[in-house]
Amino acid sequence: MIYLDYSATTPVDREVLNSFNRVCLDYIGNTNSLHRLGVEARKLEQASIMQINNILGVKESDVIFTSGASESNNAAIKGICLQHENKGKHIITTNLEHSSIYGPIGYLQKLGFTVDFVKTNEYGLVELDELKKLIREDTVLVTIGAVNSETGVVQKIEEIGKMLESYKCFFHVDATQAVGKIKMNYKNVDLISFTAHKFYGLKGIGCLIKKSNINIEPLIHGGKSTTIYRSGTPALPLIVSMSKALRLIDEKIDINYKHALELKKYIIENLKKYDKVLINSNEYAIPHILNISVTTIKPETLQHALEAYEIYVSTQSACSANNPVSQAVLEVTKNIEAASHSIRISLSGLTTKEEVDYFLEYFDKCYNNLNL
Repeated sequence: MIYLDYSATTPVDREVLNSFNRVCLDYIGNTNSLHRLGVEARKLEQASIMQINNILGVKESDVIFTSGASESNNAAIKGICLQHENKGKHIITTNLEHSSIYGPIGYLQKLGFTVDFVKTNEYGLVELDELKKLIREDTVLVTIGAVNSETGVVQKIEEIGKMLESYKCFFHVDATQAVGKIKMNYKNVDLISFTAHKFYGLKGIGCLIKKSNINIEPLIHGGKSTTIYRSGTPALPLIVSMSKALRLIDEKIDINYKHALELKKYIIENLKKYDKVLINSNEYAIPHILNISVTTIKPETLQHALEAYEIYVSTQSACSANNPVSQAVLEVTKNIEAASHSIRISLSGLTTKEEVDYFLEYFDKCYNNLNL
């Protein structure tokens, strides 16, 4: 099996799974209980929170554990807007976001909120001057993804955050495709979303990190958990396993970055010989994501042809709507043909040169057979 869909989800690291199992068996207490078992569990929970904060450089923050990035994005967007709607009902975002950003924004529009989409330049990057033009007195939230899940384009989050400090609005970053892949400065970000299964953690656990001085309206009411912002018994095994996964991936982040970059360059060099192949990811994309289009073959047809050889790639985002045109690719390439034929190849530290060679061999076969 040649797995090239790491941006959709990753296999669980065995060390992470071992930590999950150990906590399930050895720490049975509720972290909010006052007896000894509860106190021991609480200490482990606090150690995990501290480790997450230290790795991401977000001390003086609340760590809210969720079921995943989609819940984290919903909690951030709805939470800020509903808590602070007296300040304004205007939201700014981009045309490059995940569906779990557009979903809650669409819900809020039904409640009277308005939204503007900031334009991006020819590389898919948000221009600060364009963003400034959209900010109004009633702007309550700016939400911009750190890394696009389809093209891999990295936004200048630190610069955007510094600029927004001059305004009264909040800044939310969906860092789902960034955490565990690239180092990023979140100092000027108010809320950060991510999930464990993108960096070899278990599915079902995500994070929303917010600055401690910011209040949000909870999605789930009913008492204190790890914080007052998300009720429910803390899922300690999942919390510990996510912290472990983040630590393990952070230790190898530079090595994995270099490894993915070398493989990506190798793939691009080999794909240049095909006159019907377009490379959609540009120099501002992370090395882990390579978006291409074969303009003469439907993406689903190519995906299933490769699958016959046990090669697994993605068409658009695994969570995207059933839209034949990739908005993210269109935004970057301005090419409707590229946007309607896009394939995403996503790499990791686990991807080997031998796997890439196997992919290239059978890509060639599929390309030639399907273009007969």
